[in-house]
Amino acid sequence: MAKEDKTTPNEPQDDEGASPQEQLFEACRRDNVDLLNEILESITGTTDLPTFLNESRNALGEMALHVAVKCGSYEILDALLDQEGLEVDPISRMDEETPLHFAARYTGTDAEVGSHMVELLVEAGADPRLKSRGKQKPVDLVDPRCEKVRESLNEAEVASGVQAGIQREAAQFKGEAFDDDEAGSGPASDSE
Repeated sequence: MAKEDKTTPNEPQDDEGASPQEQLFEACRRDNVDLLNEILESITGTTDLPTFLNESRNALGEMALHVAVKCGSYEILDALLDQEGLEVDPISRMDEETPLHFAARYTGTDAEVGSHMVELLVEAGADPRLKSRGKQKPVDLVDPRCEKVRESLNEAEVASGVQAGIQREAAQFKGEAFDDDEAGSGPASDSE
């Protein structure tokens, strides 16, 4: 006896395919820039792109940048960082780490790719002063054999601190309140 299809035309089907968020994370895992571009094109006009990118999280509480870095997806990372309005320091839910923490850790897997990802993130404005739940900064996670990456992160940390100091002084001069969170020393940081 043949099985009957018990769904009606108005009922949702299970074969609708992956959601845009699922496709986004798949593109990040596979370093598939073509898939990323398809997703971004398909949601343009229907969804606010920065909101989509900044609020999409996987089951581990990681965002697209986290997944791209964790998987060594350099091309996707570069393409994501080109998106206007993208938050470069999102905090993962589990360990309260930024993508820069993930990139620093990746230097132990592949020093060359990891160092390039660190460089991309720092150039995009990632804050090397932010600390994880375990009170570690990205420089603390760099493979000990990657001395140039350590030096680069230390230099970026100094530059970030100087920039925050300049912003604080400018705000005080104008008689305005200075928000340390806006300067990159938010809740995950103990830099001051």
